[in-house]
Amino acid sequence: MSAKPISRYPVPALESLPEDIRARILAVQEKSGFVPNVFLALAHRPDEFRAFFAYHDALMEKEGGLTKAEREMIVVATSGANNCQYCVVAHGAILRVRAKDPLVADQVAINYRKADITPRQRAMLDFAMKVALEAQVIGDEDFARLREHGFSEEDAWDIGAIAAFFGLSNRMANLTDMRPNDEFYLLGRVPKAK
Repeated sequence: MSAKPISRYPVPALESLPEDIRARILAVQEKSGFVPNVFLALAHRPDEFRAFFAYHDALMEKEGGLTKAEREMIVVATSGANNCQYCVVAHGAILRVRAKDPLVADQVAINYRKADITPRQRAMLDFAMKVALEAQVIGDEDFARLREHGFSEEDAWDIGAIAAFFGLSNRMANLTDMRPNDEFYLLGRVPKAK
C-alpha cells in the first residue's frame, strides 16, 4: 500500500464536506468498495468538484453511439498520451471491467494502434488523439473518416468532448500529484473474491 499522500493539496475530511459532496462520495464508496482518490483530491474546492463531476457524468454516463467501454478507451488512450498516471490506472481499471477484457487497457494506454481493438475503435481513437494533441488541425476529412466507420456527428462531438475534458482532468491530476488508489491496479485483472 502506498504511503504517499494522495494529493499535494490538503484533502478535506469527509465529515467537513458539504452534504451533497459527502453523499456523492459515500455513494461511490458503497458501489465500488473504496473511495477513488480523485473524489477526495478535488473536494479541496467544492464548487469545482461539482462542476467537474457534472460534466464528467454528462459525458461518461449518457446513452449514445459509444459504449461505456469505448468512452473509457478514449480516456485511457488520451491519458497515456498526456502522461497521466492517475487516469491511466483508474480508467484502465474501469475499461477492463466494462470491456470484460484484462488486457485491453494496457494495450490502449501504451499504443492503441497495436491493441486488439476493432478498426472502428481505432478510427475513434485516432480522432480522440488528434483532439488531445493537435485539435487545431482537425478538418472535414477527420469527420469523414469517422462517418466511414459508422459514427454520427453527435458521436464525433462525444469523442472530442471526452478527449478534451480528460485533457483537463489529466492536467489537474498531474498538477496535484494525484495518486491512484492501490485497488485500481488489480481491478478487472483477476476475478472478484467471493
